[in-house]
Amino acid sequence: MVAQSAGNRRLRMLLPAAALMVTGCSEAVLLTHETGQGGVVTYLYKEERGGPMGSPHRRDALKVMTEKCPSGYTVVKDGQVPSYSSGSSVEGAEGEEGMRRWGIQFECKAGGDDKRPGAK
Repeated sequence: MVAQSAGNRRLRMLLPAAALMVTGCSEAVLLTHETGQGGVVTYLYKEERGGPMGSPHRRDALKVMTEKCPSGYTVVKDGQVPSYSSGSSVEGAEGEEGMRRWGIQFECKAGGDDKRPGAK
């Protein structure tokens, strides 16, 4: 019975770490240049897969903006932003080849400043 308890404790300790590894390593959507009244969110896209408007990461980027500005937001400007490749330099290895980054600068609507707990 003691061995099972020790195994359960190890499992409980490893599960959160595994979840962080799966969800925390992605740079597909990034909130950059954050202010109390808005910021810039960027996301990855491939031109041959629908471009920036057809990217599956666009929905996540819009969700970040909605969470930042619960009363709504206004898009100030959007467009392609310089990006780096974190893909492999080994020829033939899979990476982010062909990936580009799209940016959306936004401002929270009046009364829609950052309402997240602990935000200043």
